[in-house]
Amino acid sequence: MTVVERVRIGRGGTGRGGSGSGGPAARAAQDLLRVARLFAVTGRVAGPAVGAAVRHRVAGRRREAARTLYHAAPVLLARLGATFIKAGQVLATRRDILPPALCDQLGTLHDDVPATSAAHTARMLREAYGDDLHVLFPHVELTPVAAGSIACVHRAVDQQGRTVALKIRRPNIDRLMARDLRLMRRGAALAARLPAFAGLPVTEIVGQMCDAVAGQVDFRAEADSLHRLRHNLSGVARVWVPAVRQELCRDTVIAMEFIEDLDGDARSVAPVMRKKFAESALISIYHMLFVDGFVHCDMHPGNLNFTPRGQVVVLDAGFSVQLTDRLRRLFAEFFMNMAVGRGTRCAEIVVESATGLSPTADVDGFLERMADLVRRNHGLPAKEFSLMGFATEMFDLQRTHGVHAAPELIFPLLSLLVIEGTIRELHPGIDFQETAKPVINRGLWSAQRPGTGRN
Repeated sequence: MTVVERVRIGRGGTGRGGSGSGGPAARAAQDLLRVARLFAVTGRVAGPAVGAAVRHRVAGRRREAARTLYHAAPVLLARLGATFIKAGQVLATRRDILPPALCDQLGTLHDDVPATSAAHTARMLREAYGDDLHVLFPHVELTPVAAGSIACVHRAVDQQGRTVALKIRRPNIDRLMARDLRLMRRGAALAARLPAFAGLPVTEIVGQMCDAVAGQVDFRAEADSLHRLRHNLSGVARVWVPAVRQELCRDTVIAMEFIEDLDGDARSVAPVMRKKFAESALISIYHMLFVDGFVHCDMHPGNLNFTPRGQVVVLDAGFSVQLTDRLRRLFAEFFMNMAVGRGTRCAEIVVESATGLSPTADVDGFLERMADLVRRNHGLPAKEFSLMGFATEMFDLQRTHGVHAAPELIFPLLSLLVIEGTIRELHPGIDFQETAKPVINRGLWSAQRPGTGRN
């Protein structure tokens, strides 16, 4: 039994196939052409960086060599296109397996892409709604209010006169991404056979990344996830997930309420309001992790916004996972024991939740070092405790001692790490451990259970 019920691409599908046009021969030809283009772009962009890195290595400057390659990574992925941008954003969270310096560079990737043209937007709307388009939406603004690599968001007015946000998928992006992800999986299978990757779970890591990216193209699943999050977080003060208009959603369009005056930077508001923003955002993540187990795993600042009325607005739930009840409870127990300084129990929980051990694993050494890490961080003043620093050291201990972290646990954990900086900016003195305690207690002792149909 898997430890997570992942939101998959396609309604009942796996997202691993691909919907390219034509038969196998035509698809193979398209794949070869795409591979040739990828190699050409990689050579132009990465070639100079690789050459510089080699020169640094020959001169004994290993750190400079690595830094050169890390700096080139986001530039290359941005040039390779939307699939690779999304893949890089997902990999930026994998501090359990990748060097932190590389994750920092990948974390700079943004969907800085031109908006879909008005003509293409109009075509996508006609394909989605047919003759009902102008009945359902008497007015649609073809200039988007936001543009991403997968979709653009447009303001519209429905037949009742209500303002609606339409998230419209880019033309053919599903086929393009399916093809790229298929090629990534094949590339990973080949790389796994090379001596340089011996003993590393290359195909598993790439497969998990591809699943996460593919899920962001399935708009039916994302609409369901948004609806579920809105229900789950309805009891968290000042947290607002936009209501989905299910009757207006289509395979390529998500229709939801339009929230006015969104602001991704709340540093200009009064300090009292900033503290409330920080507390609400943090509690919403804790509620997902410890109470419901259904976690929005892409809580970067672009998906966390604020309103002048004091609400924290959570957007874009295309990358969400459902923890099993066992894993959710282990998560809660770990944070509770960390908050009270029980390092040995925290270390045992990490081992219990691991996917396996390497042949040379040193479990006793890990238990000792992990317990010491918890003890060193327990009792630190709130301003001195760094969740990112703690997690980075924990991941390093796991790699060093051969304790393989459960990837299904890593993605939700990183949803918390990703917004730590935002929360610290809003409320530098916030106590992550103390804030967690009441939510953990609800998760551990509540009679309600996730995944039992209450959503």
